[in-house]
Amino acid sequence: MKNELKPLWSNIFRFNWKFGLFLILLICIPRFILVLHGNTIGNMQFVGITMLIMSIAPFIFLNKNGRRKIGIKKPTNKSWLIIAFIIGGTFSVLLYFLGETLYGNSYENWFSYIGKSYNIPKEIDAQGKLTMFGIYALIAMTFSPIGEELFFRGIVHSSFANSVGDRKASLIDSLAFALVHISHFGLVFHNQQWKFLFIPTLIWVLSMFILSMLFYVCRKRSSSILGAILCHSAFNLGMTYCIFYPMIID
Repeated sequence: MKNELKPLWSNIFRFNWKFGLFLILLICIPRFILVLHGNTIGNMQFVGITMLIMSIAPFIFLNKNGRRKIGIKKPTNKSWLIIAFIIGGTFSVLLYFLGETLYGNSYENWFSYIGKSYNIPKEIDAQGKLTMFGIYALIAMTFSPIGEELFFRGIVHSSFANSVGDRKASLIDSLAFALVHISHFGLVFHNQQWKFLFIPTLIWVLSMFILSMLFYVCRKRSSSILGAILCHSAFNLGMTYCIFYPMIID
């Protein structure tokens, strides 16, 4: 069997579940802390550092064979790239309506809480709002989709898959993805104090788990990590749109 790790790392690690767990602990714990810190100061600029590390991890640890194995290659089913984008956008809108139906505009609504970190001025005019939306949408569609998919659906998934197979690996990387996102919503900073929202968190984590599984399906069906990236990118675009231009529920 061909080795996936570069010579430097293959002397230290094996490309298996232990390596995958090492990566999760190494990167996800600092990322969790940085997101919580970003929520307290209303600025997520430091989270970008972890996204950068996630995106370059495959190129640091893996050789050419390893990078192809995690899906860094041309898709063989290009129609699934379009399907992936539709799936991601649709899921974001459905999750928005679920939050609005259950919690309205309160901080218990995941999109409402996340939107507070965008710091959208109340007095902003239409053109200024459109410009701000464009900037945030561009960032949301690139940084986290590329970084998180290369990491979770890429190097982490494949390392676990070498030990337990693709199905179980998809459950593991999806669980890791979902739990990491508790830092974005679930453990919330409200009125200058931390609160844990049990039921909303369960809904949010379950939603992130299902979404993550959809990312994996898009990667598998397209035979490329690009499928997962486009699905993730569309979800973030839909989420950003719903935050900037809330849809009214009659």
